[in-house]
Amino acid sequence: MVVGKDLGKEFPSVLDSAYKEYKRHLEVNEIMSRGVVTTTTEASMYEAAKIMGNKHIGSLIVVKYETPVAIVTERDLLTKVLAKGLDPKEVMVDGVMSYPLIKICPTARIRDAAQMMINKKGRLTVFECGNLVGMITASDLIRSLPEAPETMTKVDGFITREVVTYDEKETVASIVKVMGEKRIGSVIVTSGGKPMGIFKERDLLTAFLAKDIPLNIEVGKASSSPLIMASLGISVHEAAKTMASKHVRRLPIVKEGKLVGIITARDLVEAYAK
Repeated sequence: MVVGKDLGKEFPSVLDSAYKEYKRHLEVNEIMSRGVVTTTTEASMYEAAKIMGNKHIGSLIVVKYETPVAIVTERDLLTKVLAKGLDPKEVMVDGVMSYPLIKICPTARIRDAAQMMINKKGRLTVFECGNLVGMITASDLIRSLPEAPETMTKVDGFITREVVTYDEKETVASIVKVMGEKRIGSVIVTSGGKPMGIFKERDLLTAFLAKDIPLNIEVGKASSSPLIMASLGISVHEAAKTMASKHVRRLPIVKEGKLVGIITARDLVEAYAK
């Protein structure tokens, strides 16, 4: 008799095996977000930002003549408006939106969705019989990544090792400009040189733009803390589980207590798609 072994891991049940196999064959319609929120080409980016911030979402489908034609995202706001010092109230959605939409069928497998997301570099819109029925984001995909050989790969080869950090005393305004110029979705906030929190583009939307709060506040007061981190060497699957359970889209990666990189939901999708 083997003593001290976890028999559940040594001999997984039929139900466990069946569930893993089921997740490997999930279809887009089983994981997509169905409540698609829209805006119009004539709306200002200020109006679009308030909608995204109030609803805690990162993108809006743009409609024209009641037809979905494009998408506008929090990254568009950051890089095409704020980083350039433009007033969101003066910039119209049709000046920064991305088109055409990246479309996928609801019966496509999630592996196909992951590959399309990485190849096309954008969120996916789900169309059935010509009608928009949902959206797929990187967060939707990582919540459903199967426990498979491709997700057992270590995150080490997919992390971004050049992590942008800022002291807690820096203003949100100065950091937002840098985030837009560098086209990054977050910065690590430090206190006394040590990581203490993270400031994300979603924080900008929900905590500031949606509430018309000025950006001259110290970033330390606006960052998410404590910082949720993971160790170098964990698998893609474990990183995805952590993000899903903690409701985060970015994981700073540490080795022996030292920050060595960061991995995002999109990085995990890329690892799964390969």
